[in-house]
Amino acid sequence: MTIRVLVIDDHPLVRAGVRSELEKSDVIDVVGDAADVDSAVEACHSLQPDVALLDVHLPGGGGGGGPEVARRCADLTQTRFLALSVSDVPADVVAVIRAGARGYVTKSISTPELIASVERVAAGDAAFSPRLAGFVLDAFGTESTVSNAEDELDLLTTREAEVMRLIARGYTYKEVASDLFLSVKTIETHVSAVLRKLQLSNRHELTRWALKRNIV
Repeated sequence: MTIRVLVIDDHPLVRAGVRSELEKSDVIDVVGDAADVDSAVEACHSLQPDVALLDVHLPGGGGGGGPEVARRCADLTQTRFLALSVSDVPADVVAVIRAGARGYVTKSISTPELIASVERVAAGDAAFSPRLAGFVLDAFGTESTVSNAEDELDLLTTREAEVMRLIARGYTYKEVASDLFLSVKTIETHVSAVLRKLQLSNRHELTRWALKRNIV
C-alpha cells in the first residue's frame, strides 16, 4: 500500500531534502508540500494525504503554527499528522500532540527512522524520537505542581541543576558531559546526588518530576 505524504515546512531546502529522502522508500509517495499555515490547511483538504509531516513553527494563519494546522484539519479523519521539527522543547511537543498529531520526531532523525515513523503513523500508531519518548506520555493528564519547585531546587547546587535539566530533556551522560565540559564520571556523580536529594529512583522519575514543575 502506498502512503501519500504531504511535507509542511517553511524552509524550501528542508522541504526538498525531506522529499528526496522519503522518496527513497518504495511505499511513500510525496504528493505535495506547503510553506505556511493557510497553504498547509488548503493542501491537506485538497490532497487529503495519509500522513502530513508538520513543522511546529510555521508562519501565517492565526499565528498558531503547526498546532493550528492540525486543529483546522480535524475534520480530515483519514489524514494523520507527524510533527517534524528542530525543537525538542516539551511545550512544543505537548502543543502539537494536543492539537491532534500522532507523533513527534526531530530533524536529527535518520532517513530510515523517518520512513519508519511515517509508516507507523500511517498505520495508526504513535511515533516519537527517542529523546521525547521518555516524557511525552507523562506530560499528558498531569497538572503542573509548581508551588514547591523553588524549595526543591534550592536543594541542588547550580551545577546539579544544570545537569538535572539536561538529563530530564533526554540527553545521555556523554552528551551532558560534552555540553558542560565535564567527564562522564562527574556527570554520573551529579545525577546520583540529584536523585538522592530529590528522593527519586531513576532518570525517568527525574524527567517526570521536572515536567510537572515546568522547569525542564
